[in-house]
Amino acid sequence: MIGGGAPAKADEPQAHPPKEQLPDISYCITSPPPWPEAILLGFQHYLVMLGTTVIIPTSLVPQMGGGNEEKAKVIQTLLFVAGLNTLLQSLFGSRLPAVIGGSYTFVPTTISIILAGRFSDTTDPVERFKRIMRAIQGSLIVASTLQIVLGFSGLWRNVTRFLSPLSVVPLVSLVGFGLYEFGFPGVAKCVEIGLPQLILIVFISQYMPHVIKPGRHVFDRFAVIFSVVVVWIYAHLLTVGGAYNGRPPKTQISCRTDRAGLIDAAPWIRVPYPFQWGAPSFDAGEAFAMMMASFVALVESTGAFISVSRYASATPMPPSILSRGVGWQGVAILISGLFGTVNGSSVSVENAGLLALTRVGSRRVVQISAGFMIFFSILGKFGAVFASIPAPIIAALYCLFFAYVGAGGLSFLQFCNLNTFRTKFILGFSVFMGLSVPQYFNEYTAINGYGPVHTGARWFNDIVNVPLSSEAFVAGCLAYFLDNTLHKDSGIRKDRGKHWWDKFRSFKGDSRSEEFYSLPFNLNKYFPSV
Repeated sequence: MIGGGAPAKADEPQAHPPKEQLPDISYCITSPPPWPEAILLGFQHYLVMLGTTVIIPTSLVPQMGGGNEEKAKVIQTLLFVAGLNTLLQSLFGSRLPAVIGGSYTFVPTTISIILAGRFSDTTDPVERFKRIMRAIQGSLIVASTLQIVLGFSGLWRNVTRFLSPLSVVPLVSLVGFGLYEFGFPGVAKCVEIGLPQLILIVFISQYMPHVIKPGRHVFDRFAVIFSVVVVWIYAHLLTVGGAYNGRPPKTQISCRTDRAGLIDAAPWIRVPYPFQWGAPSFDAGEAFAMMMASFVALVESTGAFISVSRYASATPMPPSILSRGVGWQGVAILISGLFGTVNGSSVSVENAGLLALTRVGSRRVVQISAGFMIFFSILGKFGAVFASIPAPIIAALYCLFFAYVGAGGLSFLQFCNLNTFRTKFILGFSVFMGLSVPQYFNEYTAINGYGPVHTGARWFNDIVNVPLSSEAFVAGCLAYFLDNTLHKDSGIRKDRGKHWWDKFRSFKGDSRSEEFYSLPFNLNKYFPSV
């Protein structure tokens, strides 16, 4: 204090300045790493997306009447289609390094189709499997039209124009945090494998780079490969050593490395093709229910796209690019329906988290991983070896990746004014309800075997129960509604962080949008973005 005056301004702590692009990313969308590194990173993305690709058919195919052979074929098909869709999305869709894989959002609707009464008269299990598969294909083909129309017509562009950093926070955060039931509960199914994997990946990715400083990002960038290989070998030694002999079947399924039955059932070489199970069958009610699931997946994928663009160190996505990505995601669901993957397609949340772990947001890496998916789906036996990684190892990875995606959503708070009660209300209420409403719906379903809405029309039940069981959907829709309807005077625009996104409202608003999102082969001339 000099002469009794006010203290010097220089001593005041400065706030962290908001950043439109995430700093400290080693390779952004347009800068690929060297080829050897890119190939290894691509393989890592393939390993991470395998979890969902194996878990979904493993739970659904036996219910449909299929055996190990059908399960292996469905996993191959899902992998092949994921590779195809990831390439299409990164070339012509959003142009982001987003992996397009299977989605848990479509599972409840698919189970409703499996339980439909009209299949119970088929005695041959394989024939029943094929009939159910054709019904699922039919409903997916119809449901894909929703995203194709919303995306390519520009309707979704008009919806996302009203997004602000404030309404994006609950949506993106719960795209990650909302998947908590796939994290530690999965680890705990075989805690002697899952827990070492969780501890090891945190240690290798977060502590090792600071302990050993070779100047190259080896440990943080390839933590998944290092940790999975070590724990997989350890799990195999436990299996071979007889640690699980005589244990309950549930424990054996989770822990053993030789229980998947996939390697024996998988063919050496097989190329999946459209209509491989026969001509799809159509049912209006099931198609409407699947459309609702498709809409929920669309909202969740919007959050995942925003998270991917953040971790790829790109500028915020212009609404037209988001809409284009959604259109191509509709095409992805259509391809899933044509090939018969038992599941729809959406942005893989775990791969978005992997971008954050490796700090490599390069488009080329994800295109290489799509190559691995297609390659290993055709060479069935090799793909089946990786698909037999025990599920708790994958669940341990999810704990890290879903957390990163959730934190990516929270990072948009830097653009908002957190000192206003309007912001606090919208944020707190939408996140709380986004966790609370699905908790009620999921708990009710787990206890009773059916959802709170339980009428004679199964398709109607799904139309209500599926969206209200999705954390990201409930929180995102609520935040979007409140943010756009609650008293909006001139000062509130700044509180919402809207002024930060003004220049990204249109494609031409910022020169960097062209660098990150423009189409290849000079296609922008024929398909201009607005």
